Amino acid sequence: MQNIKRPRILIVDDVPANIKMLREVLKSNYEIIFATSGPDAIELMEPKSLPDLILLDIMMPDMDGYEVCRILKSDDLTAKIPIIFITSKDDEEDEIKGFELGAVDYVTKPFSIPVVKARVQTHVELKQQREILENLS
Repeated sequence: MQNIKRPRILIVDDVPANIKMLREVLKSNYEIIFATSGPDAIELMEPKSLPDLILLDIMMPDMDGYEVCRILKSDDLTAKIPIIFITSKDDEEDEIKGFELGAVDYVTKPFSIPVVKARVQTHVELKQQREILENLS
């Protein structure tokens, strides 16, 4: 029987309590890794251990989530990793900017746990299906 690896989620947030809450609700179905800054998140991008999905806060010191997203989407190694912004920025302009930078979804804080779980599951499944199709061609 093939060993199925659990999808890997990277949580990037400068507030440890947010990481802890998201980790608690997702750890039963996913392998969770985390970073507390944009530069740390980018440093975690190793070819053999890339995340299947990134939950990314926008408002962080040093490098905001928009810049992290821009950098990841401009690199062939990480361009296809789905990014969901999780943020307290709830203006339509912020949401549009996130989508323009390549995010697949946008969840505002305070977030609903069932909504986050559903969106994570949906985007992980979409990524898995896309990879299956790419491997067929």
